Amino acid sequence: MKFALCNEMFEGRPLAEVCSIAAQLGYHGIELAPFTLASRAEDISPVCRKEIRGIIADHGLETVGLHWLLAGLDEMHITTSDDTVWQNTRDYLDILVDLCHDLGGKVLVFGSPKQRSVLPGQRPEEAWQRAVQLFKSILDKAADRGVTLCIEPLAPVETNFINTVEQGMRMVRQINHPNFKIHLDVKAMCAQPEAVPATIRSIKAKDIGHFHVNDPNLYGPGMGCLDYTPIAEAIMDIGWNKWLSVEVFKFDPDPETIALQSIQYLRSFWPA
Repeated sequence: MKFALCNEMFEGRPLAEVCSIAAQLGYHGIELAPFTLASRAEDISPVCRKEIRGIIADHGLETVGLHWLLAGLDEMHITTSDDTVWQNTRDYLDILVDLCHDLGGKVLVFGSPKQRSVLPGQRPEEAWQRAVQLFKSILDKAADRGVTLCIEPLAPVETNFINTVEQGMRMVRQINHPNFKIHLDVKAMCAQPEAVPATIRSIKAKDIGHFHVNDPNLYGPGMGCLDYTPIAEAIMDIGWNKWLSVEVFKFDPDPETIALQSIQYLRSFWPA
């Protein structure tokens, strides 16, 4: 198993510093939120992309991929019936595929709850098809770039579109492309009716593109009341042995403490 840190919890600190901390603590990779690099992906020049990739590699780390793909871009939306907005969003995801590849990443995690919810007056089945069409339109390019797009089920408090792993897998099966997979997130799975271990066991490892670990209290794994013992057992049972990325939403007392406590807890299940 390889462990990664999502970089946004370091809130503007230099990437070299973030990578140094991650490497010293024993992480294997960095997962990047594009908004921490620039307001828009196309503003990241080829030279800057090469520098970012070099910084990560120089610290002995891998670039896992990108998440929070549309954060701060309220003008984007994947299910909208507005053709102009839809096309702009599709084109931006196309740009993100290139960015991910250029930075050495292999995974795009699509969460972005505000940019996917079924809009007032819109039929859910229309919204579904708009998303399917958008994702399908970029997957051949993603395959050429060695990038996998992952749909992330999120809790109903965040969005009304794809709230369960079952719904996410319905889309994975419908699109039926090797570069479109499900993304699992422990916090999000805790909002589902079924227990997290059962949800994990309902999925085959080959259908999982990426995996975030955290706690419902918005901190890292082991920093709340959630016992990871049955979760770790389920992960092992299905044979997932790629990445577990620590993604948190509360950054106190400091990112170093969160990163340390998280990897120490994960190492209790997956020793070095």
